[in-house]
Amino acid sequence: EVQLVESGGGLAQAGGSLRLSCVASGFPFETYAIGWFRQAPGKEREGVSSIRNTDGFELYADFVNGRFTISADNAKNTVYLQMNNLKPDDTAVYYCAARSAHNHYFLFENEFPYWGQGTQVTVSS
Repeated sequence: EVQLVESGGGLAQAGGSLRLSCVASGFPFETYAIGWFRQAPGKEREGVSSIRNTDGFELYADFVNGRFTISADNAKNTVYLQMNNLKPDDTAVYYCAARSAHNHYFLFENEFPYWGQGTQVTVSS
């Protein structure tokens, strides 16, 4: 059974930092790509970042603008999203998702079949 479990969300002040974790199980982690997506109240879900565990290829949405860093620990089947210089607009539920790393070049959520339950990130001004 595929499982993705997010943690690390919470409340942060503008300019602060949070680190999200996504622990994966039930599939060959090293052959997959893991993505982070978010959904703010009243908005559609959008891609944030992803990493291909096969070669470390990373993708970031334009709004990240160098503030977030994605990384993977294949030994722990875990992907991290380090978020710095947080803004109130970053407030959202953050989800991690998994797909085969093969032909992964874009942050298209419909290409990710496996999803976690999400973790809330709230940034106060």
